[in-house]
Amino acid sequence: MPYRNEPTIQFTASPHKERLQEALNQVKSQFGKTYPLYIGGQEIFTDETLASVNPAKHAEVVGYVSQADENHIEQAIKAAKQAFTTWRATTFEERAMYLLRAAAIMRRRKEELMAWQIFESGKNWAEADGDVNEAIDFLEYYARQAIELGKGREVVPYPGEDNRYMYLPLGVGVVIPPWNFPLAILTGTAAAAIVTGNTILLKPSPLSSVMATKFVDIMRELQLPPGVLNFVPGPPEKIGDLMVAHRDVRFISFTGSKKTGLHIDETAHRLSEGQRWIKRVVAEMGGKDGIVVDETANLEQAAAAIVASAFGFQGQKCSAGSRAIIHKDVYDTVVDRVLELARKLKVGPAADNCDVGPVIDAAAFNKITGYIEIGKQEGKLLLGGTYDDSVGYFVHPTIFGDVAPTARIMQEEIFGPVLAICKVDSFEEGIEVFNNTEYGLTGSVFSQLRSRLEYARYNMECGNLYLNRKCTGSLVGIQPFGGFDMSGTDAKAGGPDYLLNFVQPKTVTEAL
Repeated sequence: MPYRNEPTIQFTASPHKERLQEALNQVKSQFGKTYPLYIGGQEIFTDETLASVNPAKHAEVVGYVSQADENHIEQAIKAAKQAFTTWRATTFEERAMYLLRAAAIMRRRKEELMAWQIFESGKNWAEADGDVNEAIDFLEYYARQAIELGKGREVVPYPGEDNRYMYLPLGVGVVIPPWNFPLAILTGTAAAAIVTGNTILLKPSPLSSVMATKFVDIMRELQLPPGVLNFVPGPPEKIGDLMVAHRDVRFISFTGSKKTGLHIDETAHRLSEGQRWIKRVVAEMGGKDGIVVDETANLEQAAAAIVASAFGFQGQKCSAGSRAIIHKDVYDTVVDRVLELARKLKVGPAADNCDVGPVIDAAAFNKITGYIEIGKQEGKLLLGGTYDDSVGYFVHPTIFGDVAPTARIMQEEIFGPVLAICKVDSFEEGIEVFNNTEYGLTGSVFSQLRSRLEYARYNMECGNLYLNRKCTGSLVGIQPFGGFDMSGTDAKAGGPDYLLNFVQPKTVTEAL
């Protein structure tokens, strides 16, 4: 059966609305449970736990998650090493079947999985639907890619020899996914490593660890062999460097901040005593994405894309369009329409399906509001600038106009519902402003001139470029995702060569 993206569901309509509401009620009744580590096929409850809270109501504990210490990490690496000796010998087809079965389970449990992240991560219904869909897509897509990879690659025939090109797994890996796509990215990064024959330690973000336990439950339901997947949530400052620097760890797959990604890269590439390989680091580290609008653009479409890209999931996406770069001739018209659309956004709890929910935690709230105060000095406050953390971590959509290209709010990743708008004199200047950051993840151009779209195609420095549409919402298999420069290692998640990050090629020659 050919790969197809999982279809979206309109959960505001019956009977889907009722099913989701029932799931929300059921999930809420399970708040406060304690969840174990999972190492070598065994549950381990620890004395130290971490409370994961509802960011829309931060006095409400979604669950308590056991925390791994240094001894647990050593235990998990040992279990993963042992499991690798047999897991590596399974076929790509056999491993792919685990992924396909996991996708089927996720479809059946879709409303429940949505509900957990609505509460734990503050995603509204559409964002939660998209997250689960993407997780299913990763499973389906990588399963098919793995089957093809298992066939090897054709090489040039040579008389008197049989030459074959094959792929082997790397070994034990560490997978560190982020909180903002708590099921999708976690599933994609873990599944890619497992389906290629590796065994892993999975360390989720402390902010979305309960959602991660649901993924582990699904993999346990599949009877995945013990030690293939080891679940080790824990404090990064205690276990992070130990995992990354460990001599028996072959690769690290990370998604998160630039600061953490660079630290992981530096730590991983320091040789440990007894280490037999150069470690491989796959890192996706965020962006400072933008939308360029020229004077020929469809201004209504451009304004709608700017609002959707800036404020979807409270701007907490590495692909979020936090910059709008607008030609002077249409600047006022576009800005007025952006403000009009943004004023209609409803702020409130994700469980109530508001347009803009809470930001993830107190640290994010403080960082974002700090940037808002900086923005008041760097541009003209056009909308918002207000926030409240008395009950939940709510920041209202905030827009600054007349911002200089070199301003901090045009250069630095804020990761919140804050949009900076810059005026430019020409289309070419707009591209220069777009490129003037250390990141290169997503970008968008609105123009009706083919010459300008083609100019952008080759001159905008980003891994995912969208022409006349928003800069968020990539689909697995359709828009492989990953960026340039400080946005990461250029790995393209959901693309035809992503699995190559987790295998090593081998050529075998037999004389005939």
